Formats: sequence, structure tokens, C-alpha cells
Amino acid sequence: MWKDVVQLAFRAIRRNVLRSALTVLGIVIGVAAVILMVTLGAGATARVTDSIASLGNNVLVIVPGHGGGPDATAGAPFTNQDAEAIAHEIHSLSHVAPISSASTVAVVGNESWSTTVTGTTAEFFAIRNWSVAQGRAFGDAEVRGGRGVCVIGSTVRKKLFPAEDPLGKRIRLNKVGCQVIGVLSAKGQSLVGSDQDDTIVMPIHAVQRRLTGNEDVALMQVTAREGVSTARAQQEITSLLHVRRHIAPHQKDDFQVNDLAQISSMVTNITGILTLLLGAVAGISLLVGGIGIMNIMLVSVTERTREIGTRLAIGAMARDVMSQFLVESVVLSSFGGVLGIALAIAAAYGATAALGIPFIFQGPTVLLAFAFSAAVGVIFGYFPARRASRLDPIVALRHE
Repeated sequence: MWKDVVQLAFRAIRRNVLRSALTVLGIVIGVAAVILMVTLGAGATARVTDSIASLGNNVLVIVPGHGGGPDATAGAPFTNQDAEAIAHEIHSLSHVAPISSASTVAVVGNESWSTTVTGTTAEFFAIRNWSVAQGRAFGDAEVRGGRGVCVIGSTVRKKLFPAEDPLGKRIRLNKVGCQVIGVLSAKGQSLVGSDQDDTIVMPIHAVQRRLTGNEDVALMQVTAREGVSTARAQQEITSLLHVRRHIAPHQKDDFQVNDLAQISSMVTNITGILTLLLGAVAGISLLVGGIGIMNIMLVSVTERTREIGTRLAIGAMARDVMSQFLVESVVLSSFGGVLGIALAIAAAYGATAALGIPFIFQGPTVLLAFAFSAAVGVIFGYFPARRASRLDPIVALRHE
């Protein structure tokens, strides 16, 4: 019996192909929008998590100034002595790296490239989990002596040394020269979209003496020891800097100690909420598509009143008529769901590639969207099917 019902349903759908296609379109758009939004949200969340993870584990970033907007507090830059005090007096930390940076133009022969020079210590590479793909990193002796050596990012290598080995070559930074001793492994884009590989890393004293002309430290990156909570490390750093920067108990801090793990959790929660919100908004279009199906099925009942009356008159049961219209509705919505899934996967793949975020297939979401599209067919097809099954055969046969 069900085979006959399905055949009748497909025959009725083919009878009005254009109208059926327009009806299915609402479901297609709804399913595609839901899957696309959730997929993009998952990709963005993964991108944020990977970007923060690339900065290292148990990392705290200490920056001068506090807050933002009208209540922001400006803070004086840190000094090399601040970094040394934190390294020697706070035993809950395993690594401390002061950072001083400058924008410059790097020149090699006829090649030039605008980039950022990062002055830091040898511990910077351990904090950032940044390995050297070729050559070596500089050591503590080279940092103390302010040697003119550098480790370059993969982007700088491509721009300045497109066809040759950079090791041992010299780069001119304004009027300062440095010898390339290593090439960093590729990191990709950061959380804010900047290229992490577009950098030249040098000993901090060399950068301060030759490029910036001062001993200012723009920020410090530190890592907590294994088994020590970052909250404890934050508290100890804050207490020490209160003393060194002469901040009274009632005064507002002129620095911040940021925990990257907390930032990662916060950003992940925000992207998760936005994904749910966008998915819910997109889900409304599924309801609109369901209303479209109900509207078309009601029209179909009106157009086929004589056909329904004939079937009832020759012995068809009310449940048979109801089943036929319900199957038509479910077939339309399910077909729209399948097309919507295919469209969403193709669109999500293209969008993630264009945005530079990972494509993460959302299997549960796809199954849920398809099940919901089928449920829409049942829910919104029930009233027209019920109406058709309750027609009086005599009245239906007289219908013009």
C-alpha cells in the first residue's frame, strides 16, 4: 500500500514541477543557511583556539596601561630591570621574555620588505613553542652581548631570499646589519589576522641599542611552571609590579597581566553563542519554508477536490487520502533537505577557504537539519492532509 501511496505522491508532484520546485526552495534555503552558519562558526572557533594555542601554553602577557575607552589608564613602558626582577624574584615562572619591537624595512641586495623586528631573549622561542626549521636560535650570550644576529620568519625568507639559502647572509635594517642564523617554522595568521611569520627576531639589547635607541620594553611574555596555576603567577606578578611601579593600594593599576587561556575560553564562548544565534535566525527560514509547503498543499487540496471525492466514492478510506497528502508534503520537504545539505556543504567549503578558516564537517548538525526538514513536512502537511481526508464525497464530486 505504501508503495502505491508514494507513487501517487510523486505523480502529483511531477504534475506541477515549477510549483513544487518553488515550494522546495524555501526548505533548501533554510537547511543550507543553518548548516552553513554552524559550520562557519565551528571553523571560526577552531581558528581562534589554534591561534591562541600557537602563542604557547600557560602563557601570561604583561602589558603597560589598563582598560580601554574613556576609563583607560596609560602606563609607562617596562624596562629590562622589570623583566630581570620578575625572572629572579617570582619562582612560579619557568620562562620570562621581554619584548621590544620596531617597524623597519629589511633589505637584501635588490630585494626589500617592510616588516617588524622583535627584540627579545632566547626564552621567547620556548614560551611561544616556536621551533627553528633551519639553522638555530640565538643564545643567552648573544643576547647579553647585543650581537647582530637574527632569526627570520618564513614570510620574510620568501620575500628576501626567494631562491637561495638565507643562513649566513646579512640583512640591512635601516642602517643596521644582522646575520641570519635561523629560519622559524611557519605559524600562519594570528587571532587578529596578522601574519605571525612576517617577523625578524633579534637579541633585545641589539634592537634597543641600534634600532629603538632606548631600553623600553613594550610587553613581557611569561609562562607558569608545570603544576603552578596561572592565577597564582598573575597575583605574584601583580604584587611585584605594584612595588616596582610605586602603585599604592588605592590606585588603579597601570598595567595588565592577561592569561591567554582565559582569553581563549572567553572568545570561544562568544563565538559559540554567536553561532547558536545565527543558527537560530537561519532556522526561522525553515519555518517559513514549512508555511510555504502548507500553503501549496492547501491549494493542491482545493484543486484536487473532485479527485479526492472520486477516490472516496470508490472505496478509499479517509486515512488513505490523508497518507497521500502527508507523503507528498514529506517528500517535498525531505527532497529540499537533501538539496539544502548539498548546497550548504559546497558553500561552507568555499566560504571557509575564502576566509582562511578550517572546514569542520558538522555531522550531527546535518542529520538534525535533515530530520527537522522532514518533521516540517509532517507538521505543516498534517492540516491540509486532514482537511482532504474529511471532505464529503458527494460535495467533493459536485465541486467545480
